[in-house]
Amino acid sequence: MKNSFYNTTEVIGLIGNPTKQSYSPFIYNVAIEITKLDYIYLPFNVQASNLQNALKGMVALGIKGFNVTIPHKVKVLDHISNLSEEASITGAVNTIVNEHGKLTGYNTDVHGILESLMPFKEEITGSEMTLIGAGGSARAVIYVLIRYFKPKRINLVNRTEQRAESLKVYFQDKMKYDSFKTKELFPPDLVEIFSKSKLIINATPIGMFPEVDDNVTTIPESFTKDQIVFDLVYNPADTKFLQLAQSRGAITIDGIKMLVHQAAKSFNLWTGVEMPVDDLYKSLQLFISK
Repeated sequence: MKNSFYNTTEVIGLIGNPTKQSYSPFIYNVAIEITKLDYIYLPFNVQASNLQNALKGMVALGIKGFNVTIPHKVKVLDHISNLSEEASITGAVNTIVNEHGKLTGYNTDVHGILESLMPFKEEITGSEMTLIGAGGSARAVIYVLIRYFKPKRINLVNRTEQRAESLKVYFQDKMKYDSFKTKELFPPDLVEIFSKSKLIINATPIGMFPEVDDNVTTIPESFTKDQIVFDLVYNPADTKFLQLAQSRGAITIDGIKMLVHQAAKSFNLWTGVEMPVDDLYKSLQLFISK
């Protein structure tokens, strides 16, 4: 970083409430150090009632961009006039770019999920798939699956089937996709659904630190050999869900990959520079394991 800090350093950051648990400051500031860019990444706790003022402050102060986290990912759409396609369809924004006072919202979770799944494109395209969860992350997952992998059917599994039904109706309208089956999250009933799916994705916080012993299912027969099993949880990287799938011969993808790839997209949108993904993945693995 140059000595003339106050004159040259560009500010990027995170808005949410809370922000203290986020790994974003670590990821981006390590990336900045590696690429030797004149940027700094800062977390900002923003109450829901101050969201509009925070965005006005972003423009007034010339802040280049923000990541957006809970609870603002959906509400921020009310205050941004320009949206990328994936942000518009998913109805959620996790990245804002300030271009001379013009704010554009993106959903880079889509990029993170897509990059994590692309190595398995041939195996999963056109197959039956199961998604656990019906929150904001699930929306990004469904967008990716429909847009890039043409699923034979998507099984939507959630604690409350009503939320899964709402998500089904939303994407039937937004993406004209009708091959959904909804199911309540009840482990004994999941074995048949899971075992018939080539791809299973957990988009819930089940198994996340500190509740590391929690699992969507404890039934080994839920998984089969050569299945692709993806857990968006990144702390711990090797969740009980993935461990059980591995024990049955499934191929697993951890949440750190998605986290780093979505961050890389945001970084590029703000700076025009490619983030060193492999270096960041290794650094974050080490950081989380401590």
